[in-house]
Amino acid sequence: MQIDLEAEKKEILNRYKNLIKACRRRLEKGDKEIIRKAFEISVEAHKEMRRKSGEPYIYHPIAVAQICAEEIGLGTTAIVCALLHDTVEDTDLTLDDIRGLFGDKVAQIIDGLTKISGVFDHTSSIQAENFRKMLLTLSEDVRVILIKLADRLHNMRTLDHMKRDKQMKIAGETLYLYAPLAHRLGLNAIKSELEDLGLKYTNEEWYIDISNKLKETEPERKRFIKNFIDPLKEILQEQGFKFKIFGRPKSIFSIYNKIKNKGVPFDEIYDLFAIRIVIDTPMEREKADCWKIYSIITDFYHPNPDRLRDWISTPKSNGYESLHTTVMGPEGKWVEVQIRTVRMDELAEMGYAAHWKYKDAAAEKESNLEAWLRRIREMLESPDPNALEFIDDFKLNLFADEIFVFTPKGDMKSLPSNATALDFAFEIHTKVGEQCIGAKVNHKLVPLSYQLKSGDQVEILTSSKQAPKEDWISYVVTARAKSKIKNALKENRRKIADEGKELLERKFYKLKLDFTLQNVNEFYAFLRLPSAQELFYRTAVGNIDTKEIKEFIDYKQNPTKAKARKHEKKIEELVTNVRGSSDMLVIGDDMQKLDYRLAPCCNPIPGDDVFGFTTVSEGIKIHRVNCPNALKLLSNYAYRVVKAKWTNDQLISFLAGIRIQGTDELGLVNNITKVISNQLNINMRSINFDTEDGIFEGTIMVYVHDAKHLNTLMENLKKVKGVTNVVRIDSEKRENEKIA
Repeated sequence: MQIDLEAEKKEILNRYKNLIKACRRRLEKGDKEIIRKAFEISVEAHKEMRRKSGEPYIYHPIAVAQICAEEIGLGTTAIVCALLHDTVEDTDLTLDDIRGLFGDKVAQIIDGLTKISGVFDHTSSIQAENFRKMLLTLSEDVRVILIKLADRLHNMRTLDHMKRDKQMKIAGETLYLYAPLAHRLGLNAIKSELEDLGLKYTNEEWYIDISNKLKETEPERKRFIKNFIDPLKEILQEQGFKFKIFGRPKSIFSIYNKIKNKGVPFDEIYDLFAIRIVIDTPMEREKADCWKIYSIITDFYHPNPDRLRDWISTPKSNGYESLHTTVMGPEGKWVEVQIRTVRMDELAEMGYAAHWKYKDAAAEKESNLEAWLRRIREMLESPDPNALEFIDDFKLNLFADEIFVFTPKGDMKSLPSNATALDFAFEIHTKVGEQCIGAKVNHKLVPLSYQLKSGDQVEILTSSKQAPKEDWISYVVTARAKSKIKNALKENRRKIADEGKELLERKFYKLKLDFTLQNVNEFYAFLRLPSAQELFYRTAVGNIDTKEIKEFIDYKQNPTKAKARKHEKKIEELVTNVRGSSDMLVIGDDMQKLDYRLAPCCNPIPGDDVFGFTTVSEGIKIHRVNCPNALKLLSNYAYRVVKAKWTNDQLISFLAGIRIQGTDELGLVNNITKVISNQLNINMRSINFDTEDGIFEGTIMVYVHDAKHLNTLMENLKKVKGVTNVVRIDSEKRENEKIA
């Protein structure tokens, strides 16, 4: 096919002129020349390149710049960056060239864009790691993400020319991360379009079906909207308001969600569209005028009292302000009405970029979005080493609806919905969170894990003796609280490791082994541990004793034994458990990578003899060999049993139960808890003692690292005066294994 280069040149210039037209409102002296320079450099750099559709590549950067100018409302710097965003990665231009031509700021933003372009790979960990890089650039300059969103929007608009697998991958990512990001940055129109296009490529049947139905019902909808609006127009004009009033259909994606999640057929979705009233009024009168209009509408149409949303008094944390009500319109149909001012409408459509325009006038309201960016920066200061967990935390804070809760003095705090009393404590201050022992919600005592509701007044109770526990991680949803708890646990682990170092030194000295750096390094390598700190920590909690040191001395004296030991431990594939990367098992003869769950009927912990059992609905479940269900499973379903073995990986805590019996001695409970807490740094979850006729029986649930740790504890408890019997118990909750 012959390409008409002259026609293409004309088209490129034409698109450039449209771009300049789109930014004309914002151009200051000299800006046009800078944009022209960026455009010419981009044309030159991409001149040999074409897109999958066969079009000249330069169409793409111009389109991205156009979206930045027209749909996000960004200024000259961002438009220059959008024009150049692919040059460093795809052409001979370097970052230093860009810096020399356009200065540091443009170079910094281009660098951020280059770091995250082509970011997502098929493997989730690389995807997660790169997404974290993308957020790092967000914390430096939010324009990086805004340009990236414009880039993604144009790619989604032109996705038709990609292969099917690429379409699915790009659309999936868009729904997973980019649409929520657009929502969080207040870019309502872009969020809706990204969601609709994402649905088009991930679920085309639904997309086509809903868009066809919307087209079919359009004439009827228009007639209904006209009947609804006409009487309102008249009275609003009489009252002297400057306003626009129009009907907007709901996005295809939001209709799809309603059909899927609420099981409502298309014909019964009453809010297929919303009526929007946008008034032009000075800032000091905004709130009063919006409520005045609400009053006028509800004189005409009955409101649904449960469907009033006041985002003017308390804007959403992405800066969204509007007053929403649902009223009973003509023909007995519910209609959602959105009332807002021109300023609010711009904020809702343009999001973050529009905030700067109004920043001085509305400094107070700006702070919500600033606070969110501050939280992101905090998350990035101490990111979780497990990138996937980090993404989950981030997404949770990205997507979540908000609740508004109050301090005892009446200050309002916004938190993601499902946030707990412990989240609130960390929101106030790290120290308050770390020392939190409980809370009073509306003057009633509640546990740390209590889920807060909008309007709750929360008072945090603290104690200087309190310290974060492992199970706290499961009580919180905010990324801030999670990272602070993890940091505190790491710090505590480090302190315990320092005690373990002294203990290990004494043990080495007893066995006449020099406590040198080389010996310590060789010893932890011999035990296949990841670090010296892990070695010291295990020593402190009683996991490493004289026996292991003697083995190590034998090994040093007779290395041939070591070879045999190494041979035993042939290279094995590790399988990551659903709990996280530190809890490892090897499964099966062929060492496949498989997910597994720990069976709740016997609560296996590392070090127990275990086997895997393949269930139909829940994958592989790991049972202890002496599990109450083991005999039945091994005899009736032997073909479903697979080998499983713990590997010696980093210690994390598991819940285990102990039953203690004995004679009731004075101070016995105190002596037992001393052994648990002081000797082995073990946390207790619950303790329950009962005495009858001088005989006592107690149950203790403790967090231990593995079977050896538990056995050491049990041996120490047997030495307590008055204790006659100590046995391990399964979890309180027994269940028969689901076979099918």
